[in-house]
This record gives sequence, structure tokens and C-alpha cells, in this order.
Amino acid sequence: MYIETIEKSMYDLICETSTNLPKDVRRKIRAAKEQEDAGTRAAMSLDTIAKNINMADEKLSPICQDTGLPTFKIKTPINVNQLEIKAAIKRAIVQATKDGKLRPNSVDSLTGDNSGDNLGIGLPVFKFEQWEEDHIEVKLILKGGGCENKNIQYSLPTELEGLGRAGRDLDGIRKCILHSVYQAQGQGCSAGFIGVGIGGDRSSGYDLAKEQLFREVDDINPNEQLAELEDYILHTANTLGIGTMGFGGEATLLGCKIGVMHRIPASFYVSVAYNCWAYRRMAVDIDAQTGGITRWHYNDGEKIAFDQEAAPAVASQSSRTVELTAPITEAQIRDLKVGDVVKISGRIYTGRDAIHKHLSENEAPVDLDGQIIYHCGPVVLKNEDGSYEIKAAGPTTSIREEPYQGDIMKKFGIRAVIGKGGMGPKTLAALEEHGGVYLNAIGGAAQYYADCIKEVEGVDLLQFGIPEAMWHLRVEGFTAVVTMDSHGNSLHADVDKTSLEKLAQYKEKVFS
Repeated sequence: MYIETIEKSMYDLICETSTNLPKDVRRKIRAAKEQEDAGTRAAMSLDTIAKNINMADEKLSPICQDTGLPTFKIKTPINVNQLEIKAAIKRAIVQATKDGKLRPNSVDSLTGDNSGDNLGIGLPVFKFEQWEEDHIEVKLILKGGGCENKNIQYSLPTELEGLGRAGRDLDGIRKCILHSVYQAQGQGCSAGFIGVGIGGDRSSGYDLAKEQLFREVDDINPNEQLAELEDYILHTANTLGIGTMGFGGEATLLGCKIGVMHRIPASFYVSVAYNCWAYRRMAVDIDAQTGGITRWHYNDGEKIAFDQEAAPAVASQSSRTVELTAPITEAQIRDLKVGDVVKISGRIYTGRDAIHKHLSENEAPVDLDGQIIYHCGPVVLKNEDGSYEIKAAGPTTSIREEPYQGDIMKKFGIRAVIGKGGMGPKTLAALEEHGGVYLNAIGGAAQYYADCIKEVEGVDLLQFGIPEAMWHLRVEGFTAVVTMDSHGNSLHADVDKTSLEKLAQYKEKVFS
């Protein structure tokens, strides 16, 4: 009975973590939403985020399509069988994946094959610790690749763009943390949260940084120096003007937690674990005798609800709305400018890393002339009649496709790309030359965009796995904002430039 009960407890923990954002995170998002200037792109992005949180809660579907690598931190009393817990969690992971609560996200690093069930060598990640309490504590974090890729580690002393030299002292640490927020821009689905680890070696420093992400958002660091530094970072980061999704605005960082450990004299690391607004972490206390849940963490206080009115995905004070249906002509694309809101109906095609590599070396399985590519790895379930159902479908970080994107657009005549976080100079040059446009969707809004998908009309290259296949999707009212146009303009480059100028204002020493 114990085994069945603890497996059910772990399944419930996984599902709750994937679909229900903790109350402490909701409070921060609600506060950011209330403080943002009405009518801006940032404000409308936060409205979409709030709607997505509600939709995930109501549908019991993933907040974000990117499962990440499920990471469990488990404390057990002496004499509790950790092998049984590990096996129960693996079975629960497999079931949650089958039920569409998690995207199959485990890929063989050598072959590229997706296991299909989120299991694999070293996965999920387990970190066990014994303690003297009489109950089991299990913590889980689902940290997607977009924010995981914006983790960063500094070795002091170092030179930092905009801030100059960061030395081996508290002020050098300050500079590193500020720089970590700047370098993330909108690619990590800001407004975000950061955990910081000071000291250790390269691996233990990152472990310490990720450990900070399990702290309550509103707690106070018991170390007075670190408490002061956390407050300073949180205030200062929100003056950089990066804003939600990197669109500019007031809310860039929603939480900063810092831990410290000893180090060896030759090494001084500052490790930063960046987490997106879709801050999916939960914890439970488990009765060591029965395996049942006795307490949920992070859910104290009043119910945090967001208003229910429908929110457009993006807007700005000077934006116009343009409706598009593929195939799109070059003239239609040349008419678009940065800041325009685009509403897409008709067919779009998903394409991530494997698809872009494949298209760079092979012909396309479909005619892509005038079509739209969506950087997305959806959560997909197959129905009994053989049809497919999209359970979650937010954008993935686009910059990974920078080596391929421009060449592929010109090769196949693709006119528009949807993603998040923007792309670089190679793609921008190709957009201008070819007549293309980059459309920024709201990162993490997996339910909002899944609701725009009315039918899966087909799929190609399914051998790459569900997230990496090319899905043919019929959409209605799929809304995104033009952030890179065919005239050489890039909102992402503009925000990067202005935020770097603001960052440079904090070059002088603050902490002694």
C-alpha cells in the first residue's frame, strides 16, 4: 500500500507543479501587472501571462510546454528506502507524460533520440539527503531550456560589458549579478527570478544557485549583507528597462535569492541560475509510514486570482493590428514595421532545432514558400481515432536557430518566423534582403496559444520526436508583435543598447 500511495503522491506533485503556479509567484506577477504602465507592450504581455496562468489552472494543463529536466530534491529520515522512492517517481513521471502533463523532454545526447517518457541516463535528476525529521520532504522544479540557457557563471576577477572590472569582493559579486540580468534580456522569458551561488567550485556553485530557487519569494536572507544585496539587485535590475519579454518596461526581475559557501583560494565563482516567470516549483511533506501527502509548500495565504477578461497577446501605444493568412507575399511583409501587432489565421508550421538542421541539409517535406515557421515544441496527445490534440504550445527561444534561420528563409521562401526573445544580426540582415519578419509571441503562454490552435492538420519528421517534429497547425487569431522587420529594425537590439547604457550607470563601487 505504501508504494502505491507514494507513487500517487509523486504523480500529484508533478501535475500540480506543471499546471498550478505557486501563490508566492502569483503575488509577484500580480504586483508587476498592477504597476506596469497601461497600454504598453509590457502591460499587455503581463495580461496574457495572467490569462495563461488562469487557463492552465482551469484546464489542469501545463503552464509552459517546456518540461525542462524534472529535478527532485528529497530529504528522508534514516531507514527510509530511497530506492523505492526513486522507482515510484520514475513511474509517476512516465504516467504524467502519457497524460500530457509533461512534454517528453529526455533526449539521448549522442543519437538525438527522444525516449518519449522523460526517462533516460541521469533523468529525472535526483538529489537525496538524510535528515533527522520523521517525515519525507520532496521538492520539484521544472526549469525550461529557455531560462536554463541564460544561466551564467563568472570567475572573479573579470571584465564585464558596461560595468568594467569585477573584483574578488562583494562589489564584484554585485556587478556579476547585475550583468547576469542584463545578458538574459527577454530570452529567458522575463520578468524572471534568479538564484545566486557565491563560492564553491563550478558544479557546487551552480547547485547552490539552483537551491536558492526553492526559497520563498518573500523570505528575508538571514545574512544581513546578502539581504541588503538581494534588495539592491531587485531594485536596480528593474531600472534597466528590459521589461517583460524584453519588450521594455518596469518589470524585469521579480525575485533575487543569494546563497554563499566557502571556496578554495584559487577560485572565486559567482553562479547565477535564471528562472522565467513560469516559476514551476512545488514541495510536499510525505508521511514516511503511509506515503501520503501531509502538507503542500508555497501555498500559504489568500487565493491569488487574476481578472478574467480576455487579454490581447501584445499591444503598444503606437501599434496597429494587421491580419495575415499564409501564403504571405513579400509586399505584405514589407508593409510591416516593428511594433505592429499581427493576428494570424490559417496554417503555420512548427520548427525547432532538429527541423532547422534538417532543412539546412535537405529539401522540405512541404512547400514553405510564403509560409510561417513557429519556433515551438508542443505538448501533443494522440487520440484513439489517430488524430492529434495540442495540450500546450508556447514559443521556444529563437536565438538557437540563428546559424540557420536566414539561409532557410531564403532557400524555401519562408516569410515569417514566430518565436520569443528575438534573433541576431545574421537573421536581421536576411529579413531585410529577402523580405521577412520576426514575430515575438509571449514566452511561457502555452495555454493561451494552444487555445488559438484549432486543428492539427498533419505532421512530418516525427522521427525527431514530438517536440522536434514539424506540426501543421490550423490557427485562428494567433497574436504576436513584430519585433524585427524587413527594414533593418530590431526592438531586441534597441532594448539591448538602452539597457546596456543604463547598466553602465552602476559601474561605480557600491558595496565595500
